Amino acid sequence: VQLVESGGGLVQAGGSLRLSCAASGSTFSINAMGWYRQAPGKQRELVAAITRTGGSTNYVDSVKGRFTISRDNAKNTMYLQMNSLKPEDTAVYYCNAHAIYLGARQYDYWGQGTQVTVSS
Repeated sequence: VQLVESGGGLVQAGGSLRLSCAASGSTFSINAMGWYRQAPGKQRELVAAITRTGGSTNYVDSVKGRFTISRDNAKNTMYLQMNSLKPEDTAVYYCNAHAIYLGARQYDYWGQGTQVTVSS
């Protein structure tokens, strides 16, 4: 599985961005997906996650009500709509895909990351 993020950039506080994560390869194996972020000097944190069907999502408290995660399995793409951005949202955002193979073997795949910078 290969993951490629896009949509990052520089935006003023209060603005919006939409991140995309395009998956290719053995996409049939992908189960849950998520967006993580890592700010300078901080640990990587889970921002939002979504189940295989998209029927269930969860968010870190700091983004609830502002970010929306979604996925289009027909396009093998996951999205993160980010509204009302704050300077503290500045980070490198990573796409994650959790794959399950025959024999219950599991593996996590990561994208290369996309920079989001929110200016005050």
